[in-house]
Amino acid sequence: MLDRHPDHRPPAVMPWQRLLETVRYEGVYPTAEHARDVTLRVLRALGRQLTGEVRVDLAARLPVEAAVEFSGQVPAVEPLTGWGFVKDLAERGGGSPATARWDAGTVLTTLARALDRDLLTRIIDQLPDGYALLFGQAQLKPRPAARDPRLVAA
Repeated sequence: MLDRHPDHRPPAVMPWQRLLETVRYEGVYPTAEHARDVTLRVLRALGRQLTGEVRVDLAARLPVEAAVEFSGQVPAVEPLTGWGFVKDLAERGGGSPATARWDAGTVLTTLARALDRDLLTRIIDQLPDGYALLFGQAQLKPRPAARDPRLVAA
C-alpha cells in the first residue's frame, strides 16, 4: 500500500535555491529576487494550464516553494496556445510579449532539463500547440486536431 502521508513526496527536480540560481544564470537576470519573481510568475501561469495527473505529478516534483504557487492556481476552462500563454504572461506581469517569451523560455527550459522525459512528454502532450519550444523542445510533427467534445454524439 502506498503511503499517502502529506510529507511523502518524490524528490524535487532540484532544490529551490538551485532552481533560482539556474534561472538567474540562464535568463541573465540582474538579481536573485528578479529570478524568483520570474520563476513564480511563469509557474503560476503554467498552473493555470495543466490539469489532472500531469498537474499532480509536476507539483510533486517541484520544490515546495514553487509547488505552492503552481498548485494554487485554478486551471483555465480553455487552455491557451503557446502564444496565448506568452501574451497572458506579459499582460499579467506588465511586460512586453518579448520579455514574457524570454521569461517563459528561461523557466520552462530550466524545468525541462530537470524533469524526467516521461513527465516532460506528458506535460507537452496535454498542452495546445506552441509550448514545446517554450520548454526547449522541437515539435517535429503536427499534432492531430483535438475533437470538440460538443460535437461528439452522446
